[in-house]
Amino acid sequence: MALRAFGMNCTLKGGPAPSSTQVLLDQVLGAIGSHDVETGHARVVDHDVRPGVSADEGEGDAWPALRRRVLDADILVLATPIWMGQPSSVAKRVLERMDAFLGEIDDQGRYPTWGRVAVVAVVGNEDGAHHVSAELYQALADVGFTIPGTTPAYWVGEAMGSTDFKDLPRTPEKVERTVKALASCAVHLARLLKANPYPAP
Repeated sequence: MALRAFGMNCTLKGGPAPSSTQVLLDQVLGAIGSHDVETGHARVVDHDVRPGVSADEGEGDAWPALRRRVLDADILVLATPIWMGQPSSVAKRVLERMDAFLGEIDDQGRYPTWGRVAVVAVVGNEDGAHHVSAELYQALADVGFTIPGTTPAYWVGEAMGSTDFKDLPRTPEKVERTVKALASCAVHLARLLKANPYPAP
């Protein structure tokens, strides 16, 4: 059964600047891809995603194209750095734009995201990975995504430290194991939902 995954890098850094968030996102997508899943990604800050809560904020808004890639995927990977203990402003804008899904329930009571899986990847040099993951997972569940039963993929460096994830000589073993588990659970759940969709409520 063919599956597709789409990763959204919510770094504040425009491309092609090195991004620790991209490094972790690449690892998660690589692990998902190892299960015969087609993968793709976008660095959101490189697209003119307008503020708002509608599906399309008018001429020049890049969200409709990104939104289509989200809805074309069976698995969404939302990746963000930690800033001041919070998800990045880019990640928050993505969630704000997903708010439009709440007004797009079909005549059978289903969101556009019905039966799609979402997972989170978080990276930073300060505490807050669990808080950030909780914020993102709650919002993703609110707009209809299904969350697999596994820990989010994250790495947090030394408090007030200067080493970034992208600068590590190798990925810590615990992070590697978590990424593999996250990928396995996400793909398994996505396959189950594709073969056996949720009934209409």
